[in-house]
Amino acid sequence: MRAVLLHGHGGFEQLEYRTDVPVPVPAASEVLIRIGAAAVNNTDINTRIGWYSKSVSGGTESPGLRASASAADAAWSGRAVSFPRIQGADACGRIVAVGAGVDPARIGERVLVDPVLRAPCAAGYFGSDRDGAFADFATLPAANACRISSAFTDLELASFPCAYAAAENMLSRARVGRAETVLITGASGGVGSAAVQLARRRGASVIALVSAAKASVIGSLGAARILSRDADLAMELGRGSVDVVIDVVGGGQFPQLLRPGGRYAVAGAIAGAAVELDLRTLYLKDLQLLGCTIFEPAVFKDLIGYIERGEIRPVVSATYPMSSIVAAQTEFMKKSLAGKIVLTP
Repeated sequence: MRAVLLHGHGGFEQLEYRTDVPVPVPAASEVLIRIGAAAVNNTDINTRIGWYSKSVSGGTESPGLRASASAADAAWSGRAVSFPRIQGADACGRIVAVGAGVDPARIGERVLVDPVLRAPCAAGYFGSDRDGAFADFATLPAANACRISSAFTDLELASFPCAYAAAENMLSRARVGRAETVLITGASGGVGSAAVQLARRRGASVIALVSAAKASVIGSLGAARILSRDADLAMELGRGSVDVVIDVVGGGQFPQLLRPGGRYAVAGAIAGAAVELDLRTLYLKDLQLLGCTIFEPAVFKDLIGYIERGEIRPVVSATYPMSSIVAAQTEFMKKSLAGKIVLTP
């Protein structure tokens, strides 16, 4: 089969497109899916360059950023990556074979992949702790192949899993409710644009931080107010003006914006992992800081429902053949497009 192999931490030279990779065989309680489309995510680049290693403190765009090729903590899980690895956490496809213990009637099902691998299977993340979707075929636990019925194309559906599940997880854990004010950083990215839609779905009022070139796209998703990502937020919004911050960028000023009892949920730090926080602000304002990565199965089940009922829509900015993985990641790293970049086998 065709697949992209990651051979180690480093630059694009670590990616190899091959046409002779063996098709994997599903083990007990697993399924084999034919990949219809797979999306590019920050975690693909972060893992390749070794950004998750504690030896790295800068943002993902820092010049010369790279952990050592042997870094033992350079995967998001804090463990070493087993190379070669087929990456790709976002996938839409169809089940074409099943392992022992899986109902053969599932063959032919159209599925979205829930990327969080849970016990009793080996814990971890699809495309990181086991081979993922940058290939013609992939195996995964049957429970992670979630049936979906939708008129969206495979390209459109592949844009949903990681970004929208991450956004919904943050919004859910922060208990975002109707009429609350939510500030969303990096609002033009995959997670950010998903959070705009999902926060509006909950009835919240959204303030989105985004570059001027992408403002119209994010406005069309329901943001009530759009500010430049370089804006002086305290001056623009006033202190104590926000109920919830949904952050995928990083930065130290957001606790100043939260009202007493406000909530800050974070699932990314592309602008820098190290921030400053005055603990007096934290405890005197009764703030809640929420780190969000592993979501419960109910989050993905809810997401499937939102898609099938037409309550959210995909935002696909570009598509590439899988053989052009380097071009796709190059475009992704420019951060010049709104929404998701999707690969087709």
